[in-house]
Amino acid sequence: MKRSRFVAAAVVVLTGLLVILGGLGCQAEKKKVTLGFSQIGAESEWRTANTKSIEEAAKEAGIELKLSDAQQKQENQIKAIRSFIAQKVDVIAFSPVVETGWEPVLREAKAAKIPVILTDRAVDTKDESLWVTFIGSDFVEEGRRAANWLVEKTKGQEGTVNIVELQGTVGSAPAIDRKKGFEEVLKDKPNFKILRSQTGDFTRAKGKEVMEAFLKAEGKNINVLYAHNDDMAIGAIQAIEEAGLRPGKDILIISIDAVKGAFEAMMAGKLNVTVECSPLLGPQLMSAVNDLMAGKTLPKRIVTQEGVFPMETAAQEFPKRKY
Repeated sequence: MKRSRFVAAAVVVLTGLLVILGGLGCQAEKKKVTLGFSQIGAESEWRTANTKSIEEAAKEAGIELKLSDAQQKQENQIKAIRSFIAQKVDVIAFSPVVETGWEPVLREAKAAKIPVILTDRAVDTKDESLWVTFIGSDFVEEGRRAANWLVEKTKGQEGTVNIVELQGTVGSAPAIDRKKGFEEVLKDKPNFKILRSQTGDFTRAKGKEVMEAFLKAEGKNINVLYAHNDDMAIGAIQAIEEAGLRPGKDILIISIDAVKGAFEAMMAGKLNVTVECSPLLGPQLMSAVNDLMAGKTLPKRIVTQEGVFPMETAAQEFPKRKY
């Protein structure tokens, strides 16, 4: 009889422990880290790959991701950040569509004690304590690499090298910095002349449209196209072919990003070189989020390592591309 009572009591104790442990498990689930991420949009192959990388890395890291698509509008990003603040997420990250105009909303995040991480693009703020770290490429260096390739490629060539430039979104960090880096290399080389420079807004359709206008205005005077991303370059290639010229031969084409579409264009002999700008920032972002939650101090700048891929290497590199 005593043994039966002992067994019954043990069962009650074990049941109680299981209930407590189950409750702790629920609490642990509730403590899952929440990241609010405002994405610019889906304007290019690069951006699509960037979003996928973030989604997959969040799932892998066990981080709850709240993703908002801004459709390339700053006001939508500001609304999204305010929504994340209201939802009391643990960390806010975003890739800013333009550099300026962020201080008010970033001050709101700081007041709510929610750390902010910048990915891919920087912001221009007087108070750098409004964001914790910036993860992404060195856009100025990408512009330099594009220009250095051109200088090397045209070495020994006589006469003026006439360039047209397809800029990215007006006011965006990559557009500003890729132009700056490119011009920095060419400023002491008078034989290189930028005939025209206009935004193609990082899209294929706009890249084609602006290139058509360049061709109507300058025609066969154009020796080089420098596009701030591959999508605009691919759109421009179509315009060049429709004008009866040979992209990659009659007009040298330099672009930035190194997406699969660029490698396909290089293998077809229509694009001469692409400078890498990796969109696969998801793992670095999730690592930074976890470090913040663990109380670690992050460096103010985390730069991704990238290369330059000329046409001659395209077939060899293409199978290795993840985006």
